[in-house]
Amino acid sequence: MVVREKYWNPRGRGVWRYASMLPLRSGVSMGEGWTPLVKSNLDGGLYIKFEGANPTGSFKDRGMALGVTVAKESGASKVVVASTGNTAASAAAYAARSGLKCYVVLPRGNVARGKLMQAALHGAELVMVNGLFDKALEYVLNYGTKYAYPLNSFNPWRLEGQKTLAFEVYEELECPDYVVVPVGNAGNISAIWKGFKELAELGLCRKLPKMVGVQAEGAAPLARAWEKGRSEPLFVDEPETVATAIKIGKPINWPKAFAAVRESGGFFVTVSDAEILKAQRLLASRDGIGAEPAGAASVAGALKLRLSGTVVAVVTGHALKDPDVVEINAREVKNADELVALLEQ
Repeated sequence: MVVREKYWNPRGRGVWRYASMLPLRSGVSMGEGWTPLVKSNLDGGLYIKFEGANPTGSFKDRGMALGVTVAKESGASKVVVASTGNTAASAAAYAARSGLKCYVVLPRGNVARGKLMQAALHGAELVMVNGLFDKALEYVLNYGTKYAYPLNSFNPWRLEGQKTLAFEVYEELECPDYVVVPVGNAGNISAIWKGFKELAELGLCRKLPKMVGVQAEGAAPLARAWEKGRSEPLFVDEPETVATAIKIGKPINWPKAFAAVRESGGFFVTVSDAEILKAQRLLASRDGIGAEPAGAASVAGALKLRLSGTVVAVVTGHALKDPDVVEINAREVKNADELVALLEQ
């Protein structure tokens, strides 16, 4: 999508702070955006852009602010999404705020309970299909779009909202050397790249960052193709990873993601589930940031690559999205003396 007559005039806060850079000047909002950019203790030049601080706990809220606004203004009464969880939670919340009915098509057994709870709490109609995310998206594309306004990331308005992350990073750091992004359905990395390119077009970003896409080893259709020098993805029929938000074998936005990585001089990389969970623990114990596994994948990639210069790792979702993945250990004390003895250790 080309935004005509854009100019740099940030005012207010959040996504709509950048109305002069967007195709819409105002719309539905729950205070999304303006998320923390935290200097990490894990590596000298590493910063964490913590998208878990958005209203429903993920970066999806940026895009839903615009997507749901367009749905409402177009006269739609219903919206529909396929989801691994975060899109479901965000679409349900923003639809509820706008008075729209929300239908969510989910892959049975492949959605973290925290995200499922959010969508249900916000009143969405939940529909389970046998299969993975790709099957759910196929249903939405082939059937759902005939009856409801679609809000998956093939919707260009969604990506317009998500590009605002680049504007926030620019305001705090100017343009970093690298931006590292978890890649599932592959829309976010292209949206962020679009934001930086628009800053460059206005003369605000003299040196564009290299975009690095991170995929889990068991769900890496783009990274595997990149390693082999292929121009098209090596789709995965049965992706497998603890990072359910990026457990996608056939990403619909792959052409945009490939273009973003190529144009920026970046690359794709894979990380193992063990590396993802280690990065999740390090983020929590050293930086105080709770990330869901998919969000921690970007940090796992950054630590694995040991990139030089200024590096921004985008942590896409909050740890509470997927609480079951974290092992909890607790020690029992029978009385105050045992507690004191423990504290004195």
